[in-house]
Amino acid sequence: MKNIKFPTAQTILLLIAAIVALLTWVIPAGKYDSLSYNKDTNTFTRSSMEGSTTLEATQETLETLQVKIPLEKFTNGDIWKPISIPNTYQEVEPRPQGLLAFFKSPIKGIIEAADIIFLVLIIGGLIGIMNLTGAFDAGISWLAKTLKGHEYVLIILVTILVALGGTTFGLAEETIAFYPILIPMFLAAKYDAIVPLAAIYIGSSIGTMCSTVNPFSVIIASDAAGINWTTGFSGRLIMLILGTLICIIYILRYANRVKKDPSKSIIYSQKEQIEAMFGTTSNATVVLTTRLRLILFVFAMCFVVMIYGVSQLEWWFLEMTTVFFVGAILIGIIAKIQEANFVETFVKGAGDLLGVAIIIGIARGVSVLMEDGFISDTLLFHSSNLTEGMNKGLFANVMLFIYGGLSFFIPSSSGMAVLTMPIMSPLADTVGFGREIIVNCYQYGMGLFAFINPTGLILASLAIVKVGYNKWLKFVIPLVVILTIFTMIALTIQVYL
Repeated sequence: MKNIKFPTAQTILLLIAAIVALLTWVIPAGKYDSLSYNKDTNTFTRSSMEGSTTLEATQETLETLQVKIPLEKFTNGDIWKPISIPNTYQEVEPRPQGLLAFFKSPIKGIIEAADIIFLVLIIGGLIGIMNLTGAFDAGISWLAKTLKGHEYVLIILVTILVALGGTTFGLAEETIAFYPILIPMFLAAKYDAIVPLAAIYIGSSIGTMCSTVNPFSVIIASDAAGINWTTGFSGRLIMLILGTLICIIYILRYANRVKKDPSKSIIYSQKEQIEAMFGTTSNATVVLTTRLRLILFVFAMCFVVMIYGVSQLEWWFLEMTTVFFVGAILIGIIAKIQEANFVETFVKGAGDLLGVAIIIGIARGVSVLMEDGFISDTLLFHSSNLTEGMNKGLFANVMLFIYGGLSFFIPSSSGMAVLTMPIMSPLADTVGFGREIIVNCYQYGMGLFAFINPTGLILASLAIVKVGYNKWLKFVIPLVVILTIFTMIALTIQVYL
């Protein structure tokens, strides 16, 4: 048994894709009609299996369709994706996904996730250039001396800052850029690679789970539920503060244990391999020159510009990728790297993250199988019927787990919002509490499962650090249990307040 290794991230995802393909043969196919707004013609398009019809973009049209969302949410661009129309679910001709569809799914997924994949590859190239300049080694050496005896500050700062990014603009995929930078810093501080992985990934997860002003989750979900996003804000803010505090304490306890006794590390057997991979043995004597300071400044500004663009200028993956590409060129010029050497290093750096990019594509392929097999809406329909007749305390907690389960199949927060909110949010009216509770269930359910969701970002993140999924589960499951109990108590209190 000791010779049996836990499968790689790619294999895990392909197994999941195979299971999903099999499910399309078992679960009945079904579809909700969808409604999308056409800005150019100021009309709605209602799409169904029979075809599409054009409708007037008026509040009366929405009321007729039992879509309880203000018209301006469509016209001002708050809702830009097609939403599901309540009470329109119908079973359709089965679309089982066979062997050919299974083999096509990762390819389709890679094509669909091309924007994220190119971001990852360009970041890989940038990291390669940064490593060539020696700026990272010099910066890490300086930081290690500055924080000597107070290395725990790094854990607190990183977790809080990433959580703030998650709660404000949905910092998630972008965190992939942070791992190659921060892991050497944490290793130099005598922690293991699980600690920076946890600070970044858990920080992002708790931030997005307790989104306060995140346009890709709380705002679009509230809009699709027909309420103002500020409704329930204070409850989510309290959840963010307390949830982040729980996560920081959990990470610090593990980190201190590893620092005192490295053999306590969950990945102790990989210690030498990871340290060699992230080059932490050579940074002690590197001097932080003025040129290297300028290079680090340009590198840091890439993230500042990216964050400003995403949060203020409605940038998305194309613009973010461009920022890192330009940053790599500027750094190459400042470091006076020869053109041929620059290209070779950039390509090699991108190649180092190719495995991560493929994982992202295969994960998207799972969603492709779901969509092509028409089983997403079937799961949504039966989930909405599951809570019928429950008291409101039980209802909220069951809804929490329903959203956790659905996020395995629909890991996109904005996709989940527009698909489910028009169906799920009216259930709040029948139970007797505000629709913001459904929005909270959606956020908390997706957020809790995101800590371990193999169709989300965790496998791509683990691939960068070369840490197995089984090792991550061993580390994070106790935290997930603690947060789940905490969330269930908080939800129950919110329901009865």
